[in-house]
Amino acid sequence: MIRNSGREEAFSNQMRRLVTLLFLLVLVPVAPAHAGAGEIGIADDRILMPGGAAADRAVAEWSAMGVDTVRIFALWSRIAPARKPAGFDADDPNDPRYQWFYLDNAIDRVRAAGMDVTLTVTGPGPLWTSAAPGRRKPAYKPRPAAYSAFAEAVARRYADRVDRYILWNEPNISIWLSPQATCRRGRCTPVSPHHYRALARAAYPAVTQHDPVAQVVIGALSPRGQRLRNANTVMRPLLFLRRLGCRTDGWKRMRTGGCRGFKPAVGDGFAVHPYSGRTAPERPHANGDDVSLAQIGNLTMTLDRLQRLRGLRSTTRRLGIYVDEYGYQTSPPDRIAGIGPRKQDSWLQRAAYLAWRRGRIKLFTQYLWRDEPRSNNFSFSGWQSGLRFSGGRAKPSLAHFDTPFVLDRPRRRLWGQVRPGGAHTVTVQRKRRGGSWTRLAVVATDARGYWTLSRRIVPGTYYRFRAAGRTSAALKG
Repeated sequence: MIRNSGREEAFSNQMRRLVTLLFLLVLVPVAPAHAGAGEIGIADDRILMPGGAAADRAVAEWSAMGVDTVRIFALWSRIAPARKPAGFDADDPNDPRYQWFYLDNAIDRVRAAGMDVTLTVTGPGPLWTSAAPGRRKPAYKPRPAAYSAFAEAVARRYADRVDRYILWNEPNISIWLSPQATCRRGRCTPVSPHHYRALARAAYPAVTQHDPVAQVVIGALSPRGQRLRNANTVMRPLLFLRRLGCRTDGWKRMRTGGCRGFKPAVGDGFAVHPYSGRTAPERPHANGDDVSLAQIGNLTMTLDRLQRLRGLRSTTRRLGIYVDEYGYQTSPPDRIAGIGPRKQDSWLQRAAYLAWRRGRIKLFTQYLWRDEPRSNNFSFSGWQSGLRFSGGRAKPSLAHFDTPFVLDRPRRRLWGQVRPGGAHTVTVQRKRRGGSWTRLAVVATDARGYWTLSRRIVPGTYYRFRAAGRTSAALKG
């Protein structure tokens, strides 16, 4: 037998690779890149912060399921001293009166597992940080200079481990920032947006000075509010936003009260918690000033208009949206505020698809990992929106967290994601009534694991996809 020369063998190998490539181009439609293919996050400080074996197990599972970033609270009142000692240097993270132990361990545990950290630097702080400590309410008018010093200490300590900070949590709720309004003779005027603007303006340069490559996000607004009736009423998020930019409901410039000498807040992105309550993710809340996931468009239009009117400054052309909390509570265990566990599974997958479709959403975060426990024999405190029950047993949603799958009939689209992201080959299958599973198509994911397939969805036919040794939910057309 005469052996091929090295040149002939190399040519033969090249031809085989070319044929293989042509085969893939014909048979494997590549999923197009999408502007909304953002990060996947998770948040559960109750599990993470105490550390130990439970935190280790959770972090390992998060990493394996493709979580990109973990949101953690840097809660001012837990880290700073309860009483301000003489000589306390609040902007120095090395002051021995600061208590960083639990936050240090949480951040290091997440980073060691290969995930990033989104750090929410939030009050309430200790009572001495309030402008009126005699009221005995730490959330009452926190002093911007004190918050700036704390934010600086946080940035100086974690600049080498954190690249995204969120300034405050849910400033449109009084337990986080008080008062929300001042009321006289039955008429209430929003004040929390002005307090928050002062806090954000003070903290933004304090963070960026010591962590100049970091992203500093503002907002983190709660999704729903009510008509203002007293100082503690939850403020609707879009009302909060207009007043943050010193604009009336008719978008006229405000120049009195908290708007005297107005200077806009600045951010690198905007965070929101667009919970949908007990309704499907595609359904809006009744009030147009509330923000569900279906109403993200209203939020972005408000932000864009504020930017055009110089009521808000951004370091980007348009503010990206960072959903640092989203989820559905389940019944069981919460039979008042929850939905069925299987409905939670379906709606979380549909919510992931809706977030993908919204190109402005850069982060989509599951809240929580595990349900918070029962507070007594009759009621629940906190949230029961975990992918696991409080005892650790998995809910149906856990099985599909890393393989969300949706059939979009009007758009003739099948959509999914393989987490962790990266290049994956996806086999899309279908099963007709009375038949067995057959291959519909083979597609490739984009860099974040997303894929789409354009097909007419046949009523009565079941669809699913398989990739990386995993199988998605089976959905009926």
